[in-house]
Amino acid sequence: MTIHDYLQEWAAEVEKTLDEVLPATGRQPASIHEAMRYSCMGGGKRLRAVMALAACRAVGGAERDALGYGAALEMLHAYSLIHDDLPAMDDDDYRRGKLANHKVYGEAMAVLAGDALLTHAMEQLAALPEFYPVTLITAYRLMNEVTRACGTQGLIGGQVMDLENTGLPADAATLEAIHRRKTGALFEVSLKGGAMIGGGKNNELAALTRYAENFGLAFQITDDLLDVVGNQEALGKETGADARKNKATYPGVHGLERSRQMAADCLDACQASLSFLSGETWPLQQLAASILERDH
Repeated sequence: MTIHDYLQEWAAEVEKTLDEVLPATGRQPASIHEAMRYSCMGGGKRLRAVMALAACRAVGGAERDALGYGAALEMLHAYSLIHDDLPAMDDDDYRRGKLANHKVYGEAMAVLAGDALLTHAMEQLAALPEFYPVTLITAYRLMNEVTRACGTQGLIGGQVMDLENTGLPADAATLEAIHRRKTGALFEVSLKGGAMIGGGKNNELAALTRYAENFGLAFQITDDLLDVVGNQEALGKETGADARKNKATYPGVHGLERSRQMAADCLDACQASLSFLSGETWPLQQLAASILERDH
């Protein structure tokens, strides 16, 4: 099986799980449920969820045991993208090849849809022991890890730093601090949480944390590169947006070639960390290897 096949197979399972756990569009109030599903269903690679499943496998667990956790992660990711696209934030009109949530439902509903996805994700985490082989203590630990990853030391903190540094002279340390929070924190909790569900030992959780830190940076560097040299149709959003908004980026601080080398070095570190794991690691190996080939 190739990594493309693996991603497709498990992304489809995540999509099915999302369809089951998200409120139906006919359920009142229907407008908010439609807006939630618009941004959470039918698009995206489900990368964070599939990485959680792969991490579960990499410590000897079964991917299916982490499906509910993966669905919650995708709700959190969709929430962050809805808010990220708002005019008060990054002000993007398109996401995943279609109009951003606020362009379809209005800014107020988009804010509420993001809030609702965040809240529903927490509800799903609390319900994991009811539907999956996840103990109450593991569910508690997962909620603790996820709320920290989404809070002021994680995703929200990274967005704040990004906003506050837009238009200012960028330096390498600030740039890395922004993206370890804004991008890396959700990758880290995806891998760590999947491994916790799979019964990973402390040294395995530490190894996957190192993998996630390096994968997140490589992913963000590549994202920045694609905004400069990528294909708009493949990306599903406008290119050149970072430069127009005067945002701090890796190519802007380090140049294109140095940025590519930094991403490659991060991915080498990803591969090295996998030697500490007890299960099958080929999906994570191939995921890291595929980052430099991204076109979207």
